[in-house]
Amino acid sequence: MNPRHLHRREIMRSLVGASTLMPGLLSQLLAEDGNDPLAPKQPHFTAKASRVIFIFSNGGVSHMDTFDHKPELFKADGKMTGVGGGLSNQQRVLLKPGWQFRPGGQCGTLVSDLFPHLRELMDDICVIRSMKGDDNEHYNATLGLHTGSFFFSRPSIGSWISYGLGTTNSNLPSFVALAPQMPYAGTQIFNNDFLPAYHQGVRVIGGKQPVANLDRRTQQKGLQEMELEFADLLNNRHLRSRAGDSNLAARIRSFETAFHMQTEARDIFAIDQESDATLSLYGLKRGQTEGFGWQCLVARRMAERGVRFIELVDGSSSDNWDQHADMAEHAKHAKNIDQPVAGLLRDLNQRGMLQDTLVVWTTEFGRTPGVDGTKGRGHHSACFSSWMAGGGVKGGHVHGSTDEIGATVAEGKVHVHDFHATILHLLGFDHEKLTYRHGGRDFRLTDVFGNVVGELIA
Repeated sequence: MNPRHLHRREIMRSLVGASTLMPGLLSQLLAEDGNDPLAPKQPHFTAKASRVIFIFSNGGVSHMDTFDHKPELFKADGKMTGVGGGLSNQQRVLLKPGWQFRPGGQCGTLVSDLFPHLRELMDDICVIRSMKGDDNEHYNATLGLHTGSFFFSRPSIGSWISYGLGTTNSNLPSFVALAPQMPYAGTQIFNNDFLPAYHQGVRVIGGKQPVANLDRRTQQKGLQEMELEFADLLNNRHLRSRAGDSNLAARIRSFETAFHMQTEARDIFAIDQESDATLSLYGLKRGQTEGFGWQCLVARRMAERGVRFIELVDGSSSDNWDQHADMAEHAKHAKNIDQPVAGLLRDLNQRGMLQDTLVVWTTEFGRTPGVDGTKGRGHHSACFSSWMAGGGVKGGHVHGSTDEIGATVAEGKVHVHDFHATILHLLGFDHEKLTYRHGGRDFRLTDVFGNVVGELIA
């Protein structure tokens, strides 16, 4: 044994057992033990979902090329004009969709050939064709989609859910972002902002070492445990004399979580434990440690181990669905996520988890029916498509509609605030009551807006 390690072990033992002063101090510190800020909490009413897997396709996915069938747009190609250009503020020649639409599932929901795997599962999916945002810039739209605020930093939806529900597994973070690369709004997508810092999302990047520094600096687990237990007692006493310092509280809490993650996180990322059939569902090869299929499978493994909110980021601020020049590039991005996301839904369903796992897919805005560039489409927040599955959602249902060319919402508008209110409702929250006092006022995810869209709920 290393003499240095032996010396430290003897010191720790003397502190705990041999000293005539430490037992009294330790008893006092133990008596002062406080509540765990991430302990499980009850929602306002009985929830249909207990966790969320939130899939964000970065860059602005074209609704009329994916989930919003527009026969008139096929006919009008090059013969009429409509909103186009980079920021959808000009009249441009209309561009027909690049892919055919076919019915999916028993319900017959029309989905384009970009998503053949997902199309088979439309009986489990509720498509929202009438989404609406407030901004046509990537950063602002991404910020609004994640925080409810299009112009100012606010806590992300994952942080709000962590704040509202806590965690059922203290060995893991309550909120994780599987983000190999960052989207336009960067770390704000998993930022806690003014909420206590332990509600910030933990970023996982994938690869051979998805989370850095999981190895202990010493292999003597017992010594590490004694050090951390004693440090925790002293740290919490220090915290109580500085009430309200959420950053200090979060740092202290992170020591314990980090210790337990040394074993539990390794198990989550050990996807070679899965059968060949399961890996095949996600389009994975044995030994693969990155890619969107890897993100989806790790998300399922996190969900079954108690992580409340898991975000999967598809694309980055430089490689995404933002096709101004040529819409044909949508095919590459669709192929990247179609089988993995379908595999995730199938896997959750087979394990009996889909009924209480809310799976959400969205993008920050749609694209213009008019051309931008030569064969591309511009940004368009006036209407776009998203979908939900599981977690109490009405599968096989299509909500809302756009006009005949996909330029505006025609019926059943779902603003981003309504989208958030509905997600919180499925988790058992009244979105008007899930608040946090900051700067002299009560804030909430939906600000002073939002209505639950009851037609989406089974």
